[in-house]
Amino acid sequence: MKTLKLNLFAVLSLLGLIVAGCSNESSAPVATNAPAPAPAAATAPAAAATPATPVPQTATGSFDDPSSLTATAPDDFKVQFDTTKGLVTVEVTRSLAPNGADRFYNLVRSGYFKDIAFFRVIPGFMCQFGIHGDPAVAAKWRDANITDDPVKGSNTRGTITFATAGPNTRSTQFFINFGDNTSLDGQGFAPFGKVTEGMDVVDKINGEYGEGAPQGNGPDQGRVQGEGNAYLKQNFPNLDYIKSATIVQ
Repeated sequence: MKTLKLNLFAVLSLLGLIVAGCSNESSAPVATNAPAPAPAAATAPAAAATPATPVPQTATGSFDDPSSLTATAPDDFKVQFDTTKGLVTVEVTRSLAPNGADRFYNLVRSGYFKDIAFFRVIPGFMCQFGIHGDPAVAAKWRDANITDDPVKGSNTRGTITFATAGPNTRSTQFFINFGDNTSLDGQGFAPFGKVTEGMDVVDKINGEYGEGAPQGNGPDQGRVQGEGNAYLKQNFPNLDYIKSATIVQ
């Protein structure tokens, strides 16, 4: 079982975060007392985001063949997620974490993010996603890891970062920070982008199931890997999903 190395105090005060890879991996640690999302201002609700203009794409590899997805990302690019709660735009800065930005870029271009669950949502902390709903596809990515990037940014509210099961285990799992989780910076979690539109949508992603099994009552990642969306939709019917992701202008 892969875990991050922590001292006893940290083990007692932190819960498990973020795993990517084999189905028997436990989560990396995370603060249970992370600050809550910033309260909404007492103003009229923000207008719903409108779909952005997709950027035409040339031929790319297939998401069921990790070895085919090796393109270098632009220095800066935007991705719009169409989720079951609304539209969310993420702006990526490649210089923050080049390896991570390249992987994310290739996944988006390949159409990987279709019917992808926010399977681990801890209010006030983060929402995690990225295991493919088709177990056959998920299996191909479990060992398709990329080399770690040095941490140049900080896990502040709205930043997007890879989930990890330890050094050099980043694959297809990500999380968006609900709050300022700067304690993760020193643990090797390197943000590569930030939500620039739709953070109010991110705040609405359903967190009723909370922490995943066995620490909590949420989805078991081993079963998500092995059974896919069939397991999630039968046992956790109120989860939110990414319907699609598009590189936009």
